[in-house]
Order: sequence, then C-alpha cells, then structure tokens
Amino acid sequence: MRPCFKRAVSAIAAFCSLRSLHAQDLAPRAYLITPIHSNAVTLTYSFDSGNLIFDGQIPISNASAKVSVPVFNYSHSVSFFGRTASFLAAVPYGVGKFSGTVLGTETNAYRSGLLPAVFRFSVNLKGGPAMDLRDFVKWQQKTLVGVSFKVVTPTGQYDPTKLLNFGANRWAFKPELGLSQRGHRWLLDTYGAIWFFTTNHEFFSHNKYNPGVIVQSQAPIGAFEGHLSYDLKPRLWASLDGTGVGQA
Repeated sequence: MRPCFKRAVSAIAAFCSLRSLHAQDLAPRAYLITPIHSNAVTLTYSFDSGNLIFDGQIPISNASAKVSVPVFNYSHSVSFFGRTASFLAAVPYGVGKFSGTVLGTETNAYRSGLLPAVFRFSVNLKGGPAMDLRDFVKWQQKTLVGVSFKVVTPTGQYDPTKLLNFGANRWAFKPELGLSQRGHRWLLDTYGAIWFFTTNHEFFSHNKYNPGVIVQSQAPIGAFEGHLSYDLKPRLWASLDGTGVGQA
C-alpha cells in the first residue's frame, strides 16, 4: 500500500470512529438528578450530512457522507453512598452513505448496522443527595457537581477487510467531570473529559490493498461540552450547545 493511501485510510477511519463516539456525547442536562429507583427509556435520532475535508497530501476529493443514527437508551437511578447516581445503557444503529474520489476513482459505500454499545455510570458529588419522589418534589437545584465514567464497547459492526465501519474494534473509556448551575429558568452545564482508547489489532487488513495486518492506536483525546438551556414550561426546554475536542 502506498504511503499516501495509508494516510487516506487513517483519515477516513478517524472520521468514522470519532463520529460514532462524539455523536452520542452532546448531552445537555446530563448531571441533573432524578428520584432514586427511577427508570427512563428514550429513543433519540441524529442525522449528519456534509463534505469531508482532507489536507492536500491525501488523495481524496469530493468526499461526502450522510449518516443517520437512532439510539435506544435506558437509564436507572440509584443511591450511591447517599448521593444520587445513575446507570445508562445506549444501543445505537447507523445507516450511512459515503462517496468520494479515491486515487482518481469514484467510490461509493453504504453501511447499515449496530454502532458500539455505550454504558455510563455517573454520581453527584455536590448538590445531589439521594432522594425519593416525596423529597425530590420539594428540592430546588442550585449548583451540581458530578463525575461519570463511560465505556464504549467493541460491539459495533466491524469487518477488518473494509475501510468504512461503524464499529472500531476496540474499547474506549471516558472519565468526566461535570458542573450544572441553575439560575431561575436558565441552566448552564459544562463538562470536561478525556477519551482513552485501546488498540485495534486488525485494522483494514487481509485485503487486496494490504494482505497483512495493520495495528491502529490512538492517543488520548480531551473533550469539552457547554450547554445553555432555558425552561419554556414544565417538561419543555430548549438548549444551545457546543463541543470541542483535541489531543490531550
């Protein structure tokens, strides 16, 4: 495989694997507490469409992607040493179309399958004592400080012979610190975290471009989220969100 094509492979793979992680991370009000023993089942949906931009050394042009991801989520709240804690499990499914010119050849790809399952445990350190429903209805939020630990499993659709996959064939771990501050109807949330990744020992291997094995590794990545939301009425709110990532 030519060196320039190896760089192209790595760039596309980075887009697909990071997209599957970060698409599930933009979560306003993630550290708000609920009464203990509460259960919630939700279905979320995201759609991304746009061009993929690579630097001039990579032989890919006119690259674009359209990806739809519905996610089934289940959460349960518990008391953890007297503090409010919650467990979340998420199972996403992706449908995507990719196109571009690679080494002068028009290339199209379609993928449909499971993305990696995600599990998250969070606990409030300040402002969120464990409460039953009777106490919770009388409680007023001021400042919440919490921590969480997220695990992304290597369970997504993955074929080591293919370049584009919804799975990454590796584990990912994300410790995070979160702050939530309420002011009347306004709520400000900020989160800081670091992603850690294990090694993919069989990346884009056993094919006509590379009959051998490529090992893929990833340095830790820092992540930040900010959310400003407003209560329009009970159980209805709107949020302005932002996120950023960079090498830790």
